[in-house]
Amino acid sequence: MVDSAPFSPLSIAVLNRLVRERLESGFPLCWVAGEISNLTLATSGHAYFTLKDESAQVRCVMFRNRNALLGWRLANGQHVEARVLVTLYEARGDFQLNVETMRQAGVGNLFEKFQKLKAKLEAEGLFAASDKRRLPAFPSRIGIVTSPQAAALRDVLTTLARRAPHIEVILFPTPVQGEGAGAQIAAAIVAAGKSGLCDTLIVCRGGGSIEDLWAFNEEVVARAIRACPIPVISGVGHETDFTIADFAADLRAPTPTAAAEVAAPERLRLLRQLSELQSTLRRQTEQAIAQRTQHLDWLAHRLTHPAERLQRQRETLMHLGKRLSAAAMRHQTGGTARLAALRQRLTVARPVTRIAGQHVGHLATRLQHAWQQHASQHSSALTRLADSLEHLNPQAVLGRGYAVVRDDKGQIVRKATHMEPSAQIHVYLAHGRLDASVTAADNDDQLIPAPAGLDRRNV
Repeated sequence: MVDSAPFSPLSIAVLNRLVRERLESGFPLCWVAGEISNLTLATSGHAYFTLKDESAQVRCVMFRNRNALLGWRLANGQHVEARVLVTLYEARGDFQLNVETMRQAGVGNLFEKFQKLKAKLEAEGLFAASDKRRLPAFPSRIGIVTSPQAAALRDVLTTLARRAPHIEVILFPTPVQGEGAGAQIAAAIVAAGKSGLCDTLIVCRGGGSIEDLWAFNEEVVARAIRACPIPVISGVGHETDFTIADFAADLRAPTPTAAAEVAAPERLRLLRQLSELQSTLRRQTEQAIAQRTQHLDWLAHRLTHPAERLQRQRETLMHLGKRLSAAAMRHQTGGTARLAALRQRLTVARPVTRIAGQHVGHLATRLQHAWQQHASQHSSALTRLADSLEHLNPQAVLGRGYAVVRDDKGQIVRKATHMEPSAQIHVYLAHGRLDASVTAADNDDQLIPAPAGLDRRNV
């Protein structure tokens, strides 16, 4: 039976969409191999090219985000292996491949070996960051493991001669490419470590393909680097090249020249830093001496020990005592002389014995009273002076219940408002010291607080 329903044709857009969906679902991601031709690098970052072999070709596109992760530049004539998505560009109906990633043809097996060895050594802890050694800040001899004919050697020597001509360089020659090169590189590293001649070792060579650099991807080289007793810098290839030696080394430099730069500090910069440090040290030393001298003079000027003041008062008291004794002796001597004169006059005048005796007794009483009064006055003055001296004794003041309060700097605290809450103070008593913390400060000068409700202004 013939379908009599009207025929509805498909639009080109719908057809292309259906074809694209059928292609993408029917062909999973796969690897294809071919030669790049008709390469166009757009300003957007996308790469458009054709992959071809002896009998066919296909259009390809590699978008910017995938191209940025490639790590090497595409070029016409390169033989590559690409992981692609089979699809259709709907706008033009062009069959094409969307490239997810790409590698140079022939390196797939090498790259797989590289990944397996890297994972194995990493699992053993051979690349652990905690085992990386720090480079010496001021190396005296630097060893170089590379080929004497390598351009990388000239770059390293030129850089070292420019930055640090005082550093001695020792070459440990070895092939860096070809059959058996890995074992010879490892032997050179071992020889450099055993020689004891170097304090830093650079393992380097110029850039190249993965095949050219493969000697530095061998396990024997990685183990020789980790077993080396001195720090090892890897400067293999260009900045985008990574080898097993880079992961095993104590420091990876992007190029041989960069390896020389990190190994040797610049001599002129070190001399400038040394001169600046010397000037700074001299200036700081002179300032410190001047400040300490000034502080010492200030302390010596204001330092008067309480014992010294007591000694001065003691000397003054002894001097006053001597003066008092001398005055009393002079007074007694004068009184005795006057009494003798009176006796002489009495003898000459021949007074009546009774009256003269009474007069003499009266004079003796007056003399004795005057002497006692004079001695009492001077004794009282001496006692007052002794009491005054005792009042000046800080220990006596502390003994009456007073205390000396000092802050953390040793300064005497005279006003409560000078101290902040939580400030540390030291209270010196008649016997011992208390370390305390201020909880509150008040400007009230009364020793005994007034009773509640009493206004001090009315007292």
